[in-house]
Amino acid sequence: MKTKMITIVILLFTTASLFGQFVSNVSKKGTTAASFLSISQGARATAMGSAFVGLADDASSIFWNPSGIAKMNSAGAMFDFTDWFADIKFNYVAVAYPVSGFGTLGLSFTSSSIGEMRVTTIDEPGGTGETFKAADVAISLTYAINLTDNFSIGFNPKFIQQTIWKMSASAFAVDLGVQYVTPFDDMVLAMSISNFGTKMKLEGNSNLVLHDLNTQSTGNNGNIPAYLQTDEWALPLTFRVGVGYKKEIFESHTIHLALDALHPNDNYESINIGFEWTMYDMISLRGGYKSLFLEDSEESFTLGFGVKQYLMGNIGLSFDYAYADFGRLTNIQKFSIGLLF
Repeated sequence: MKTKMITIVILLFTTASLFGQFVSNVSKKGTTAASFLSISQGARATAMGSAFVGLADDASSIFWNPSGIAKMNSAGAMFDFTDWFADIKFNYVAVAYPVSGFGTLGLSFTSSSIGEMRVTTIDEPGGTGETFKAADVAISLTYAINLTDNFSIGFNPKFIQQTIWKMSASAFAVDLGVQYVTPFDDMVLAMSISNFGTKMKLEGNSNLVLHDLNTQSTGNNGNIPAYLQTDEWALPLTFRVGVGYKKEIFESHTIHLALDALHPNDNYESINIGFEWTMYDMISLRGGYKSLFLEDSEESFTLGFGVKQYLMGNIGLSFDYAYADFGRLTNIQKFSIGLLF
């Protein structure tokens, strides 16, 4: 039974990969909703150029590859903060808990917020005196299991909502991921599909307007209640395939190498690469490059570091930092705090 399931999953991912080769060479930038779902989570993965689908093995795996939490031998949590462009703040919280004989359960919460902005109109470009906010939220529940010693699979259903002033949109989606430890020096082959779900459509009181059916007539009712129709927009669906490699180069020094190939539904294909050098399981130095071969991309190199310390023998506390260059958009900085218990 397990062998059949593994075969089916591999065939599904292979089909999705081959399908991407026949998609026309047309960019679809700006054609999806909930773009915040594409923003990387976890300073460790971000510092490695967002090449993490094959190395995912902590609570941030819920975002990158849900099967990765099946590798966790103890419970873990991660708190992530991102200082984004235009004073946008992102927060991400993830928790994973292994259940003996059952698998690993996970929970994540993503939120973003923008400070208050003035409401402006054509008649009052300087502002009406009102203010509004925009916010994004995603909540997910994850399940991952090791089907064999070398093969793990994970599922991550989630609820997504976006709000702006008096309007909101919501959707349901699921992420699916697998990891396979190959016979080639334990190199990991991994694949994931993120944000496969329903479309989003903004609805709310802002759709209600007063309309004049005949502007040429002065004798008709020019204040007829009407409802503005909005379109549905797909979620940012992304297919990732990658490899991860771990090697102890000399005593107490370990290096991780990763390469991910991405096929999104709202942009061209690209490649992310990254590395991590860990000393004495305490200090890690990281670097990477994001969006290789993607034309007109503002993203490029990434850098970061991490520090981990065990307290009272079995409680691990970690701090990770990432810096990502965004060209004309300057840069972003990300901070993460991790906990193992």
